[in-house]
Amino acid sequence: MSRSIIKTPFKELPEALVEDMLIQCDGISKKLSTTFQNLLDLKKRARRILKDKELLKNDSKITLTPSHPTTCGVDGAFAIEKLLSTDIVGIAGVAVEGLAPPTEVRYWPVPYHNSNVLTLAHNDTTGLISRAIMMCMELILAGNAPHDVVFIDGSLITPFIKLNQALNPNIKPVKEIMDVLFRKLKPALNSYEKILNSKKTDQIFTGVPKYTTINQISQDILNLKGFEDRGLLSFILKAGEFVGPFKIKKPISKWSLEYLPSDTIEQFKRILNALNEINMVYYRPSEFFPVLRVEIAPSIATNNYRLAMLFESIKLQCGAPGIIEPYPLYFADRIVKHLRKALPAIRRTATQDMTLKWKGAEGNIYFALHGYRTDWGK
Repeated sequence: MSRSIIKTPFKELPEALVEDMLIQCDGISKKLSTTFQNLLDLKKRARRILKDKELLKNDSKITLTPSHPTTCGVDGAFAIEKLLSTDIVGIAGVAVEGLAPPTEVRYWPVPYHNSNVLTLAHNDTTGLISRAIMMCMELILAGNAPHDVVFIDGSLITPFIKLNQALNPNIKPVKEIMDVLFRKLKPALNSYEKILNSKKTDQIFTGVPKYTTINQISQDILNLKGFEDRGLLSFILKAGEFVGPFKIKKPISKWSLEYLPSDTIEQFKRILNALNEINMVYYRPSEFFPVLRVEIAPSIATNNYRLAMLFESIKLQCGAPGIIEPYPLYFADRIVKHLRKALPAIRRTATQDMTLKWKGAEGNIYFALHGYRTDWGK
């Protein structure tokens, strides 16, 4: 985003609209101030309830000799350049190594990645299938990572939901993009099982969602309404404290699997069973860092040694000021977010190549590869 846009955010808006929006800011600030004050007022009571129920703990109780775990973060993105006659679709997954521990053990000199760029006919389901492919790329990269702790952006439940939506036989996607999904599906499911079970005692896989609406702590334990757990606990926990681990309420209680490809149904059933056993823990690594919601397999949640290694890795990767997620996830996110900016350059390169070889009127190419949005080309 250019600096001029940041300095003049209301430049393209009518003056009366801007004034109306600014007047409403007063009500917003009052409501937020009241909400934050309520959180601070209930802090002592909430801490007492959590301690009485033996949910509030300190990482010093399970900390062992530092192991300096190696880490990586995995994230993905997709972008669709919608043109007058076709779509250009870019999908990518990126795995980035975390900050090097004191032992200087490193595996990857550069980030690992997986990508596909496609041209497709217009179809309403392209975004849905693209997201499922992106999930497959993330799972494969995470499953193949050799690091001690592998951070996965988002909830561990999300890939299951997105893959099932994409495999619904009632939707009619473009064949080319479904071919890509089916090529990646089997290795992705194998990695997914590996991640959810986390059987290797020297390796931890964890999902770290940024946005969350789960309210098991606030509603079921603290009897508070209108709050979600991560935001609430960021006001309650002190540095080094954590709540949990505890099982997520049945994340996926009922799901029809009969319509899935026959050779994947049994594997999806095992994945579903593993998802319904997933645990989560809320952990605050330092005073200047918000609480993180961390999703883990039961094999990690019940093992203090593995929990200690997980907390140590989070502390090592959450020390950069201004970054409110583990460093490798932040870096991976920054990389994949630029995918949308790369698609116009790919389109221009393809256009130039086509015009050099095109024997008809060049104007037809430029029309066909022109965007349909009003602000296209700015």
